[in-house]
Amino acid sequence: MSQPPTSPRLSPLAWTLLAALALVWGTSFLSNRAALPEVGVLSVVTLRVALGAAALWLWILIRRIPLPRDQRLIGRFLLMGLLNNVTPFSLIVWGQKHIDSGLAAILNASTALFGVAIAAALFADERLTRNRAIGTALGFAGVTLAIGPGALSGFDLTSAGQIAVLGASASYGLAAAYARVAIRDLAPEIAAAGMLSGATLWMIPLTLALEGLPAQGWGISTWGALIWLGVGCSALAYLLYYRILAIAGAGNLLLVTLMIPPVAILAGSLVYHERLGLNALGGFALLAAGLVILNRKTAPAKTP
Repeated sequence: MSQPPTSPRLSPLAWTLLAALALVWGTSFLSNRAALPEVGVLSVVTLRVALGAAALWLWILIRRIPLPRDQRLIGRFLLMGLLNNVTPFSLIVWGQKHIDSGLAAILNASTALFGVAIAAALFADERLTRNRAIGTALGFAGVTLAIGPGALSGFDLTSAGQIAVLGASASYGLAAAYARVAIRDLAPEIAAAGMLSGATLWMIPLTLALEGLPAQGWGISTWGALIWLGVGCSALAYLLYYRILAIAGAGNLLLVTLMIPPVAILAGSLVYHERLGLNALGGFALLAAGLVILNRKTAPAKTP
């Protein structure tokens, strides 16, 4: 019996890129918090996706990457932008008005759990194996512990913020399932740029209707946070993501899910003196264990 394919071994370059991606996405939670005192939730998201789209289209132009001619992609980009950017970005940024950056990053790590559960429900070749079932259950137990028993005794804005971030993770899981059938044959840069452009088309009228034109006179730290969210956490992050996927495989790429929360926790502690409770840290430990089990390779059957 032939052995199933395994993920490539991680090279020093792959580890370096993984660390860079974790640093970029981990600091997105800090940037959200830095921008929120002066900028509305929807305005933060609008500027992030618009700047990210512009930076990626500039990259595509410089690299002379051929553009697709299939007009059906416009609708797909709009739906991908809604599922992978508009909905999760808005929920995370709003949630961070009521919970710490580190806790938001821990809860957002449940994206992989939602992705596995949704894929198992939709695709025959993504069934829940024993490892996946155990890992998913353990991961969701960690999410429950991170939220804490206080959420069960009374619903408040903190509880709503936590649920909002979990809703973002579920939206990411739906986006991953849709991307598998909608944009799998596109160049990664085109897929990311199209998706962010679709998100921008959603966000501009929504932001103008609900928040109006952004106020003037933002501080340097606010502008720095917004530019980093767009150029760094969106455009650069997608380029890193697809580069790691190409050289290390999807299984190894899952490691970044475990590396993002420590970055966000450390950044929030250093800049805003955030202190997470034992339930949040214990929840992350359970969640991390679940993700490790989820990604563990099943031993191949021996050939007689």
